[in-house]
Amino acid sequence: MATNTHTQEKQRGELQEKVVKIKRCAAVVKGGRRFSFAAMVVVGNGQGKVGWGYGKANEVPPSVEKAVKEAMRSQVEVPLDGGTIPHIVKARYGAARLILVPASPGTGVIAGAAVRAVCEAAGIHDILTKSFGSNNPVSLVKATIAALQNLRPKIEVERLRGVTLS
Repeated sequence: MATNTHTQEKQRGELQEKVVKIKRCAAVVKGGRRFSFAAMVVVGNGQGKVGWGYGKANEVPPSVEKAVKEAMRSQVEVPLDGGTIPHIVKARYGAARLILVPASPGTGVIAGAAVRAVCEAAGIHDILTKSFGSNNPVSLVKATIAALQNLRPKIEVERLRGVTLS
């Protein structure tokens, strides 16, 4: 059962953290129910670095802190082309499939909540996205990170192919 349906955002130094999902889990024990919480957080510097973390604890704030710590450790570099991505990319994680398409300036981030959190944390301002299959935020965040890791800058593609792209 989800307790948080919207994305929360915080600034920490130059890093921005966004809480994508908070889940509440209940364990039935002798005296009643014991609740624990799991938090999914995306952290990015807004200039091409982004990471995600998943933390579990008996209260919400410690679970978010654990997730932020893990997200800072798992940051990856994303090649950007201005405010968008260099090329179309597809990715999959579990049953979640995703396509990311570069967009012209002024388009904005056209994405659902989970994918939007990752794109905005990475510093992408203009992008079109479509998700297929699962709409689980955890799977979508992992698929988005996988897609962003598969991006290559235009210079590297030109070097690998031996041609110049305009």
